[in-house]
Amino acid sequence: MMNENQFPWQRKAVIEHSELILFSYRYWTGKNLLEINGTPEEIARALFEASFAVLSHGMEEDPVYNYGNLKVMKLWERDWELLTRTPSRYSAEPKEEQQQERYNLLHRTQQKGYLNNIECVRLSKSGQRILLSNLEVWDLVDRKGDRHGQAATFDRWKYL
Repeated sequence: MMNENQFPWQRKAVIEHSELILFSYRYWTGKNLLEINGTPEEIARALFEASFAVLSHGMEEDPVYNYGNLKVMKLWERDWELLTRTPSRYSAEPKEEQQQERYNLLHRTQQKGYLNNIECVRLSKSGQRILLSNLEVWDLVDRKGDRHGQAATFDRWKYL
């Protein structure tokens, strides 16, 4: 059993990043990703425990995941520590065509800020193929408009 202090959503950096994810989603869509009021920690916990998947990566040359809620950790078969050390390209199939598709998706998102109604296949750590549907991808931006990476959410998936 985990000690309460070990949950990622209780860490200051994760609380702040959760706020960035939610702010950016509202910035691009005009909608709330999550309907909840409460303290920043309560909101971070709700996002972490949401019934839909939420993940993000940074702006490194080879972007690394910096957030994934419980749904993502289960689907990707990674705990928090492993997930947040994993380059996001590892979630796409290693074939050049699928890597190019992923790159194009991220590039189009960077150009437009937000894309939706996307369907794609991603891989778990063990290689299980997962068809994601109803995927939304957006740039993470702060209140000054500075970019901090990209985030995604989806609520439908099917193991292939």
